[in-house]
Amino acid sequence: MEARRLAILCSHLNPAGPNPPRDSILRVSDCSSGEVKAESSTLQNDCVFCKIVRGDSPCLKLYEDDMCLCILDTSPLIHGHSLIIPKLHYPTLEETPPSVVAAMCSKVPLISNAIVKATDSDSFNLLVNNGAAAGQVIFHTHIHIIPRKERDCLWTSESLHRHTLKLDKEASELASRVREQLCRLPEEQLDQPS
Repeated sequence: MEARRLAILCSHLNPAGPNPPRDSILRVSDCSSGEVKAESSTLQNDCVFCKIVRGDSPCLKLYEDDMCLCILDTSPLIHGHSLIIPKLHYPTLEETPPSVVAAMCSKVPLISNAIVKATDSDSFNLLVNNGAAAGQVIFHTHIHIIPRKERDCLWTSESLHRHTLKLDKEASELASRVREQLCRLPEEQLDQPS
């Protein structure tokens, strides 16, 4: 598992070998464009996405505003696989302020529509790998937009048989434990506008 994570991370850091070609399509992201500038104290020196935001690493930029950046994934699962990343460093979704998550998510309809059309896809998956057990490799919050075509067989889990939820004691206890966890949250977290 650790070797897989390292290989994926290396592919993000150096997607085209030791000397990646720089042509008119490959551009370095300019994090100073726009009105809000990412402060150096909010970026990490060893984070590949922070390097992209600072303009220290190349990327294929699809969209940019003052809060987030959308780039093509350098190790795509499928043609058009893209990432929406915040311009400030937050290692996990829990550590990302709701306003930043909202800004990223508000761009999904616009960006995904463009990706689906550009790739002649039928639909897309929206995915967040949050934490190592969920497959997160780069610990800078990001959202995957993965264009899909009918019968592309991208996920092996699509062939798995799903089971109907049994409305039994076990399911009821699970729902109660989740509600209990939500009740423990500070009131201001629960009252934030959606």
